[in-house]
Amino acid sequence: MDYVRLGDTGLKVSPLCLGCMTYGVPDQGAHPWSLEEPISRQFLQQAWEAGVNFFDTANSYSAGTSEEIVGRALKDFAPRDEVVLATKVFFPWKKRPNCGGLSRKAIFTAVDDSLRRLKTDYIDLYQIHRWDYDTPLEETLEALHDVVKSGKVRYLGASSMFAWQFAKALYLADMNGWTRFSVMQPQYSLLYREEEREMLPLCADEGIGVIPWSPIARGKLARPWTEQAATDRSTSDEYGKKLFAKTADLDRPIIDTVEAIAASRDVPMAQIALAWVMSNPVITAPIVGASKPHHLQDALSALEITLTDEEIETLESCYTPREVMPMR
Repeated sequence: MDYVRLGDTGLKVSPLCLGCMTYGVPDQGAHPWSLEEPISRQFLQQAWEAGVNFFDTANSYSAGTSEEIVGRALKDFAPRDEVVLATKVFFPWKKRPNCGGLSRKAIFTAVDDSLRRLKTDYIDLYQIHRWDYDTPLEETLEALHDVVKSGKVRYLGASSMFAWQFAKALYLADMNGWTRFSVMQPQYSLLYREEEREMLPLCADEGIGVIPWSPIARGKLARPWTEQAATDRSTSDEYGKKLFAKTADLDRPIIDTVEAIAASRDVPMAQIALAWVMSNPVITAPIVGASKPHHLQDALSALEITLTDEEIETLESCYTPREVMPMR
């Protein structure tokens, strides 16, 4: 495994990040397709033994049980100083005031809860899961700076916001001497490239590491168009359905093209979709999910694929600009 720098930081990460939303108690939260702990541990260990040192979860995944499973597993088989552990804060953990969002109170409570669940005394990468329209940005940024200075967090990141919002956050942090964001986690795949307009150029200019979520579009780029409703996840993932509910006519030509190029190379479609994401020099490490043994192997194999200029042009020529997805 060839490790890479996370943006302009000195932190070294694997060029793939294992997304841990799949791992958690399935009857909690909005993830009925989550995997129970014994199965989840197998995927976490498989990733670690393959050289993946970068793991991403969130306090909201399966009502916090994802963090618990990840924390117990990594504590058992991975040296803490070799693991890069990422989690997130924003979404409410219960329907009560101050239990969610990015206020100073909410962040301080959430980071301590995540540390307890993850069984660690520090988080390598702490990310705001969404923008908080109800809290002054200065309050959020100073609180995040304070958790870094307390030693509970090493680096800060953000996810899925407008480029003007991210630029404002970077400017305010610099102006006040606060710890700035080092990472952006946007949605990015062959089916959603709107971040190429402003967010990715901003990250390139500011030295921000980019770790996109859903690089194979919730699995849509991993199977032919005729098999789109063939998995338990695709039929029960309500959020995933919303992401692509209005773009079926635009998506099919891209999926068909991925299928054709994969067939010409005799590799799975997921490898082509991931190889395209990683061909963008702005991308640091796509976040990949794994619920079947071949998922992780496909992701690792994609690291060995170099698409030709002609293949990249063919894949990109099918794309039609679409409505920017809601950032709330």
